[in-house]
Amino acid sequence: MLKRLLLLILLSTESFHALHAVNPEWTEPFPPHRIAGNLYYVGSKDLASFLITTPQGHILINSNLATSPLQIRKSVEQLGFRFTDIKILLISHAHFDHCAGSALIKQFTHAQYMVMDADVPTVESGGRKDFAFGNSPKMFYPRAKVDRVLHDGSQVRLGGVVLTAHLTAGHTRGCTTWTLQVPDHGKLYNVVIVGSPNVLSEYKLVNNQAYPQIAQDFTKQFQTLRGLPCNIFLGAHGGYYNLVEKYARLKNGQPNPFIDPDGYKAFVADAQQAFEEALQKQQRNR
Repeated sequence: MLKRLLLLILLSTESFHALHAVNPEWTEPFPPHRIAGNLYYVGSKDLASFLITTPQGHILINSNLATSPLQIRKSVEQLGFRFTDIKILLISHAHFDHCAGSALIKQFTHAQYMVMDADVPTVESGGRKDFAFGNSPKMFYPRAKVDRVLHDGSQVRLGGVVLTAHLTAGHTRGCTTWTLQVPDHGKLYNVVIVGSPNVLSEYKLVNNQAYPQIAQDFTKQFQTLRGLPCNIFLGAHGGYYNLVEKYARLKNGQPNPFIDPDGYKAFVADAQQAFEEALQKQQRNR
C-alpha cells in the first residue's frame, strides 16, 4: 500500500508541476514547531498546515498542494507524532493550494474529511465547480469525497478539543475561518485561523453572474472576523501572520510571538480596506 501511495504521489507531482507554476515558498520546507499547547505548525514556508493533537487522535487543518502530503507527514513525525493518528482533516477553502493534497492524505490516514457546505461541490469536483476557476485546468486538483458537510457555526470535536467553523465566504463560497481555545502554561487562549479575505485579480465584485452575492459575502466576512475574540492569530498562509519573523523570535526565546491580538486587528482592517478599494474601483469602471 505504501509503495502504491508513493507512486500516486509521484504521478500527481509530475502532473502538478506540468500544470502549476507555484510560489517557491509554497513548497519550501519550514521547521515544524509548537505554537501553543497542543497546537503545532506542520506546513511549508508559506502554505500553512496545523496539527492539533489529542489522546484520541489528531486533527489536521489544510492538506495544501498535491505534492504536500509527504512534507506534512515528515513534519508531523519530526514532532514525535504518528501521521496515521490523524482522524479528522479540515481545510480553509477549496483552492488547490489548500486542499489538493486531501485525497492522498485520506488514503494515508483514513481521516474523516469535513468541509463547509458551500465548498463541497468544488472539493468533490476537484475545482471544476469553482465560481471563478471552473474553466481553468491549471486550478484543478484531485477529487476527494467529503465525509461530513459543515455549516456556519458547526463544531468539530475530538479528544476534548472543540473547533468552530465560521463561514467567511467571498474568497470561495465556503471559505472557513476556524476558532478554538488552547490551554498553555495555565492560561486559555482564543485561536483564530483565518481562511482568506483576499480579493483575487480574477474576481468580479460587480454583476457577477456566477456568484451574485460575492460583494455581500466579503462584507459579511469582515463583520464576522472583527467579532471573533483573538489572542493567537494564524491563517491559511504564513504571510498572513508573519510566520517567518515570528518563528525567528520564538527560536530566540522571546515571549510567544503568536499571541498577537493587535496584529490580527490590523490584518483584518487592511484586508477590508483592500476589498473596499477593489469594489469601488470596479463600481467606477462598471
